[in-house]
Amino acid sequence: ANQVGKTIGGGSEGAMHATGRYPDWWTGKTFSEPTAAWVGSPTGETLRDSPQRILLGRIGQHGTGTIPKDAIRDIVPGRGVSDLVDTIVVKWGGGGDVQAADSIIGLKSYVQGREKWQGETLHWLWFDEEPPQDIYTEGLTRTNVTQGPVCTFTPLLGMSDVVRSFLLEKSPDRSVTTMT
Repeated sequence: ANQVGKTIGGGSEGAMHATGRYPDWWTGKTFSEPTAAWVGSPTGETLRDSPQRILLGRIGQHGTGTIPKDAIRDIVPGRGVSDLVDTIVVKWGGGGDVQAADSIIGLKSYVQGREKWQGETLHWLWFDEEPPQDIYTEGLTRTNVTQGPVCTFTPLLGMSDVVRSFLLEKSPDRSVTTMT
């Protein structure tokens, strides 16, 4: 389904993981340390206009999105698309022994290709729209160590290999949030 709140849900969960600020009612995955994460969308424009807007707020209104203004330490500009953000540095303020540490959220487009999705170990990953199979697999590999959640996408491509993997294969023991 479209326009039912998947992106807001994904952005809200991402903000909780990045800040360590979990509401009392939250029963999902939690982290007791700052997190490293990537957010993906098909293009730089879709990144800027959807997940970036939900996380930070509209352009010129950063701090009005799901990440509270007091938690935004730095915003690193992206390249090639006006007003695109590359990285969001978030003050992590959850429990545990870690003090004054930062979470990092990188924004990546699928047009960058699978190679740009290699190497990092991530706590969580948010595919805002359905990724190609090679990027989906590479993204899951980034969360192998942490068994972190992978959030939301609309299966606009029909019975793609990615959608088929949810329906026909046994799901790994991790939190995968998909709302359709």
